[in-house]
Amino acid sequence: MILSPFKALCAASKLSPEAALTRVMAKVGLVILMLCGGSAFAQSNLEYRIGPEDVLHISVWQEEDLDREVLVRPDGGISFPLAGDLQVSGRTPLEIQDEIRSRLQRFVPDAEVTVSVETVSGYTIFVLGEVNKPGQYTLGRYVDVLQALTLAGGTTAFANERSVTIRRRQDGQEIILPFNYRDAKRGRERDGQNVILQSGDVVVVP
Repeated sequence: MILSPFKALCAASKLSPEAALTRVMAKVGLVILMLCGGSAFAQSNLEYRIGPEDVLHISVWQEEDLDREVLVRPDGGISFPLAGDLQVSGRTPLEIQDEIRSRLQRFVPDAEVTVSVETVSGYTIFVLGEVNKPGQYTLGRYVDVLQALTLAGGTTAFANERSVTIRRRQDGQEIILPFNYRDAKRGRERDGQNVILQSGDVVVVP
């Protein structure tokens, strides 16, 4: 009997079809993301950090009662049968996958757990000040400062493009990062200024 490439992968790796498909899609996604936006863009998407209000799809192979969508609570936690309460905010799907698998071992030995982000609501940034479309942006992928300003329609004629700042809450304190938008548009930005924005970051254009 001739196996299809996908079935052959399942047989050779001893993975469930769902786990094998997850592995294949991760590799395909990496190639596509690198072709579309470079390695930094690909890395930021593959390492997505779950946030409050995100919807996760969690499934356990051959366990229909353990296949469901779960909303991340405002406190960053979720509840899942047999695994109990877990803190998921700020963690990647793979990290959550490993923890649920560990918690289920006593009930479902060698459980094949898959965690994916069904709906992204937790990655939110704000762009304020002298931009054409100020406001709150909830996105399905990470963006850097240049991309955020593009989403906001660029700056107005009155903007001080040399003095853009990114305001970030970290460990209970506000950190202010400078960004020279004028230099960035001309390809003369300083190294490290065009940072990947974190959820909750506020870009201010004076």
